[in-house]
Amino acid sequence: MALDIIRFPACRALVVGDLMVDEYVWGDVNRISPEAPIPVVNVRREEYTLGGSGNVINNLVDMGARVAAAGIVGDDSRGRRLLDQLAAMSVDTAGVRKCEDRPTTQKTRIMAGSQHMLRIDRENAAPIPASTLSDIAAAVEARLPLTNVIIISDYGKGFMTPAFLKRLISAARARSIRIIVDPKGPDFSHYAGASLVTPNLKEAGVAAGIPTDTREGAMAAGRKLLSETGIENILITCGKDGMLLFQPESEPLHIPAETRQVFDVSGAGDTVVATLAAALATGADYKEAAAVANTAAGIVVGKIGTATVSLAELQGALLPSDGVPGQAGKIVAIDDLPALAARLRRQHRSIVLTNGCFDLIHAGHLHLLSVSKKLGDVLIVALDDDPSVTSVKGPGRPIISAPARLSTLAALDSVDYVVMFPSTRLGDVIDAVRPDTLTKGANYTENDVVGREAVERHGGIVRLVPISETLSTHEIIKQIKQSSDDKGP
Repeated sequence: MALDIIRFPACRALVVGDLMVDEYVWGDVNRISPEAPIPVVNVRREEYTLGGSGNVINNLVDMGARVAAAGIVGDDSRGRRLLDQLAAMSVDTAGVRKCEDRPTTQKTRIMAGSQHMLRIDRENAAPIPASTLSDIAAAVEARLPLTNVIIISDYGKGFMTPAFLKRLISAARARSIRIIVDPKGPDFSHYAGASLVTPNLKEAGVAAGIPTDTREGAMAAGRKLLSETGIENILITCGKDGMLLFQPESEPLHIPAETRQVFDVSGAGDTVVATLAAALATGADYKEAAAVANTAAGIVVGKIGTATVSLAELQGALLPSDGVPGQAGKIVAIDDLPALAARLRRQHRSIVLTNGCFDLIHAGHLHLLSVSKKLGDVLIVALDDDPSVTSVKGPGRPIISAPARLSTLAALDSVDYVVMFPSTRLGDVIDAVRPDTLTKGANYTENDVVGREAVERHGGIVRLVPISETLSTHEIIKQIKQSSDDKGP
């Protein structure tokens, strides 16, 4: 499947669902309020991203798909912000309607570091007028000739009425277009005729009326939903336990979860349905699509916030990693940096860049990388290639070759991406990334940091990280040689 995902840009997806704005308020907690036993969050920044079905769209766009949207926004500043974001992504919004009597749904999450402190919801889930739904349905039907997969992203905000769903699914089936549903609520009969429905474990249990706290219960719930709802395929997402795929006349398939460090599961379901859609629209069968979606979910839960997975990340994760844990998807080329940085900026994620030889990685290196990671959301490490190391450090260096240094750095949890570069192209790396922060060890002065002017020209800053001056690769090599000489021939 690793080669098949290159075809994802051929996906023409129509996302019908509840559009939302996700606001993230980031800050620090240093004290408890004197007014009540609650933490005081000192706000550092605020971010706005696409939420709900908008996050599905975001994932599809990052995978290279062409997307059209249908849904509801309020006639307010949040709705205008949302439409502006969709327009910037070249999303067709002909199926989006403004409702004057309801606000654009917004979820505000208060974050302290990587800790989720509080969520505030602004929404109105009252039924939408039938005339508005009919207007949207007509716009959806007009779009079907240009569509090869439909995603229904139901968040229970009054949009997905039984009548609307029946009309949409019937129109899609008449054109043999696959319909994938991210469901909401206890009654899955509303989705009868859908190609695939993707409940999580709890949703499946509620819909089937069967407890799913055991493997046997989950299996029974999946079989019941498949046999009684009129849905063609059921994919139950089971968190750390992976996924269960139920298909007619087949034994259920268990897909184990990808083993990764989990930071935030919000939005993982959106990534799953988006990946399923892109895979199915470009030739995969249900088993192949579910396997790729499982990999995508494993990537996105390692990020903070309603994040997405790019085509490059997914392809890297599916390619062999030479047995090195954690390296897949992290190693990028210089030419890939502009697209990577643009995607991170679109997600309002702060970027930290550090660079160096990283030959014979030691505790000082690990301290630099750990501190650098804490200064932003994403850490990119620019690694000097072998000729550059030789020119800086002299003959006999590097001790460790470039491929091994790349793999070692990519296996570290603190490192998000690694790029190999010749020292003559550091300026190109900085111009492509435009980091918010460039870090170096405190054995430098700010004036000595190569690239400082370029970073500051783009609005970034240089931070010097205190390190132990007695620990260096040079000293380690010297000690090894001394030890060898002391032992004699």
